[in-house]
Amino acid sequence: MAIEVTRPGLLATIQDKGRFGMQKYGVVVSGAQDIFSLQVANLLVGNELSEAAIEIAMYGSSYIFTKDHMIAITGADLQPMLDGNPVPLWRPIFVPKGSEIIFGSAKHGCYAYVAIAGGLNIETQYGSKSTYIRAKIGGVKGRALQKKDKISIGKLTALQSDMFAQLLKKDQPPSWFVKYDNVLPFAETETLYVLKGSEINYFTEESVKQFIENEYMLTPRADRMGYAFQGFELKRMKSKELLSEGVTFGTVQVPSSGQPIVLMADRQTTGGYPKLAQVISAHLPRLSQLKPKQYVRFQFVTIEEAEKAYIEMYRYIYELKRSIEFRVRVNSFAD
Repeated sequence: MAIEVTRPGLLATIQDKGRFGMQKYGVVVSGAQDIFSLQVANLLVGNELSEAAIEIAMYGSSYIFTKDHMIAITGADLQPMLDGNPVPLWRPIFVPKGSEIIFGSAKHGCYAYVAIAGGLNIETQYGSKSTYIRAKIGGVKGRALQKKDKISIGKLTALQSDMFAQLLKKDQPPSWFVKYDNVLPFAETETLYVLKGSEINYFTEESVKQFIENEYMLTPRADRMGYAFQGFELKRMKSKELLSEGVTFGTVQVPSSGQPIVLMADRQTTGGYPKLAQVISAHLPRLSQLKPKQYVRFQFVTIEEAEKAYIEMYRYIYELKRSIEFRVRVNSFAD
């Protein structure tokens, strides 16, 4: 079983949770920009949480399915059409052999995820299938998807076979779908919770105050490596740069321009700019789904509040997993 790329669009890559434990060798983590949407897409089709999916940025991608498949599309609403008909998001979908899915432009959000039951038959490199284009590793030949690329799909598990059979029932199709707005509200002006950074004392009190009280606009200088924001100029009390040290997804660095840059999935392993703040893990999906020219506000929270938000997000994911598996088994028993 396979799918074929008929149009790559702006940027489509293979991504999973990323490759961890390799940063000491200079290998970046990479992985999905929006880990919440990736994992939920996998749950909806019975894959493992860590399975790879297709990550589509902004607009323009399309795919032909050479066999019958069960898929789920989550994340940004790129207005997908299946053989000319709108495709519902955040739920399992049956795609007949020979059908084509075409993604339009983003109605809201930035990155959409297409998970396919059985997973993607792609070789892992350094423990991950994720594409990191700059190093040409992972995914399909270490690059973005191109026209005529074919992606092989793995075999269905027993659970997935039951899910697929229920999906084909015309009188009572499966009722599982996801209410995602608690994690991904897709607000017009997003609020991102942040922790205080290790170099926050490098900045003037007024700058720290204005960082929280003002809105910042995401500029077009936004990609999988970093998001550059524009707003109140953040001034330092100390002008010297730092020795390079470890950074992570969501680190808010401030270069000499005084405009914050937030590091994303394809971030470098180290950085030398002062770290003003750190976006909490539970709000990284909100950060990732911002579109250029969208405004955000930053709000300081405590480590306890950050931990609580993270636990709540993953409690929701694992409760969803148990709920779907229970529904499938009950329906199979009833048949």
